[in-house]
Amino acid sequence: MPHRVLVVEDDPPTRRHLARAIEAHPELELVRAAGTVAEGRSALAAQQPDVLLTDIGLPDGTGVELIRAVREVAPKAISMAVTALGDEKTVITAIEAGAAGYLLKDGSHDEIGDAVMELVAGGSPISPSIARHVLRRLHRGDAPTEDPDAGDAPTLTKREHEVLSLIAKGFSFPEIAELLEISAHTVTTHVRHIYEKLEVNSRGSAVYEAVNLGLIQMD
Repeated sequence: MPHRVLVVEDDPPTRRHLARAIEAHPELELVRAAGTVAEGRSALAAQQPDVLLTDIGLPDGTGVELIRAVREVAPKAISMAVTALGDEKTVITAIEAGAAGYLLKDGSHDEIGDAVMELVAGGSPISPSIARHVLRRLHRGDAPTEDPDAGDAPTLTKREHEVLSLIAKGFSFPEIAELLEISAHTVTTHVRHIYEKLEVNSRGSAVYEAVNLGLIQMD
């Protein structure tokens, strides 16, 4: 069965570009191409897509609202932000809201389709230029850091730390299972425990929080 994708983008030419990228991929199905937050919310509830591909700047709100709404309206959907904006605040806000991937919208049809497939396979696709924004912020030390006196940093098991480190390197869940010689179900269990301990709901957020807390380091 193809993976069902909802596209939310207010600019008509860009919306057509994203829609065609999804339609051109043999393993993806476009369920709707919406132009507003309201239309996106309606489509999430009615269509229950597997993937939400949303712009950040929308006429009646932001794509971040839709990313946050996914947990309640379409809990099985994975979110990816697609935007022409490259500012650090937008990137961090989208990741904290639950976006598992973040791409600039000027990618080719093949690049967009492949990124969605990487997303559903357990990866966290992110444009190199966007990755540089995130890393620059972390390297500057602008992001919140662990308070050594707080004593509230979560404790991960050795295996959870291994899984989290591989997630940070971009490996999908099946790849992690193969590398660690464990079942995919066991990987999923470890990831769920990691999310619970870090109080997050996406791979991107888990990596972001783990770096801030000093649990892992980005080379």
